[in-house]
Parts: sequence; structure tokens; C-alpha cells
Amino acid sequence: MTAIDYDLEFLEDGRTIELISIGMVADDGREYYAVNSEMPVDRILNHQWLKANVWPHLPLRGYKPAPQINALQQSDGTLDLTETRVKPRFVIANEVRDFIQATGPDVELWANYGAYDHVALCQLWGRMIDLPEGVPMFTHDIQQEARRQGLSWNDLPKQESGEHNALADARHNQTVRRWLANREAS
Repeated sequence: MTAIDYDLEFLEDGRTIELISIGMVADDGREYYAVNSEMPVDRILNHQWLKANVWPHLPLRGYKPAPQINALQQSDGTLDLTETRVKPRFVIANEVRDFIQATGPDVELWANYGAYDHVALCQLWGRMIDLPEGVPMFTHDIQQEARRQGLSWNDLPKQESGEHNALADARHNQTVRRWLANREAS
């Protein structure tokens, strides 16, 4: 099996899950990162947690982080639609499909607390039964594997930086998954 570790940042309201960004890291060294140009920006900026933790990691123009300036001068910035990583959903869907299929027929998807990530991933193509060939119908969960090994969140390697940036989180997921596999093997 070859693994792809991934993470999605998303807005969820209990009824819908809206893609913000996706990061993927394959065992063969390939990486993928994209930001949804069709995300509901107004709703994200009205969501205090997403505004504080996810929005600053996106490709923005005019963003000024609060700690360095007066709070009245803070700018939330605007999504830079000219940035090459900012793409429409259909482009992201095609590129993600190609990324997964390029891994080969024996691919495993891994995510941390990955239930919503998997649903949002599947929604790139519509319903789960509409998944392209080669895209797994489930995601292995890092937390589930940790619990199986008798570990808690605090026992796992900590992320150095970039938390809530989808690509940084996917890289960290790979680190943790490999750490768990090495621990299990020894």
C-alpha cells in the first residue's frame, strides 16, 4: 500500500461542509495544495475561529496580522484570486483525482479526525458513488490508530508550525502516521 496523508480546511454548519483548502502528501514525495476560489468568504470571515485560525494561512492580498499593528488597523485581506493555488472546485476535483490515481491502484488515504475531511473530499465529485476510479471510499484515521495502540492526543508528535494550513497539516499527518507505524513495528 502507498499512503496519501491529507487535510482539508472547511466551513461546516451542522448541515453542509464547504471546502476552503486541501493539502495532500504522498509517500512518493509528491505534494498538492489548493484553495477553493468559490468558498463562501463572507461566511468564513463571520466565523471567528476560521477567521483567526484558517484565513491568515490562505493566499491573501492586503492582510496585516493583528499582533504587529493596532487592532483598528487590522486588515483581513482579500483572497488573491490571481494566485495559482486558488482554483475553482472543478479544477481542484480533477487535480485531486489525478494526484490520487497517480499513486497507483493500492492507495490508502489518511487524515487526522478525518470523518468530515473524507465527506468534503467525496463532495468534490458529488455523491460518494460518483467517486472516480481509484479514489478510496474511506479514509484511515490517525486518531483511531493512536487509540488502537493505547495512545492519546498528548502522546503523539506535536506539529511545529503552520497548524490549520491544509498542506502543513497534511505533512504533519504523514509524520504522525509514520511515527505510529514505526512504533507498531518495533
